[in-house]
Amino acid sequence: MERMLAETNRTLCARAVEIMALDEIDEFTRLIHPDAVNREADAEPPACRGRGPAAFHASARWLQDAYADLRWEIHDVVADTDLVTVHCTMSGRHVGTFVTYDKQGRVADVFPPTGKTFATTQTHCFRVADGQVVEHWANRDDLGTARQLGWLPPTPPYLMRMAREKRRVRRSQARNA
Repeated sequence: MERMLAETNRTLCARAVEIMALDEIDEFTRLIHPDAVNREADAEPPACRGRGPAAFHASARWLQDAYADLRWEIHDVVADTDLVTVHCTMSGRHVGTFVTYDKQGRVADVFPPTGKTFATTQTHCFRVADGQVVEHWANRDDLGTARQLGWLPPTPPYLMRMAREKRRVRRSQARNA
């Protein structure tokens, strides 16, 4: 019985990673518990900081807006009943502005599109209850991603693009507030 539950949870959590590349709210509703929390949402837009499928879907949309050809290749999935770890590689192409936020939900950093591709490893941990994800946290190679996309070390022209784009994003948010 415990082995079957672990296998079911492995499949569920691998799919929870893969749906981040999709825009199918029904999949999020099916896999993510209404009270689920994403412990990684601190640098994400305010819509991602809530609970449940809508917040997880907002995280997916945030990534999809910045990256084309977004996908996760699953390498390993390990389950110990209700705790599941997924080791994977996230890849994509930077085609849209990527915005990070501070703890108060204000724009922190803005990275204009570079058109470059990336592929970096991640480890996602999940807690599962009643057949749905109830908690998520992760360890990502953000430094590797930043280097592959040309964010680091930043060139003077890219720093200028970042500053201009940050002003544009902040003005746009102020108009929409």
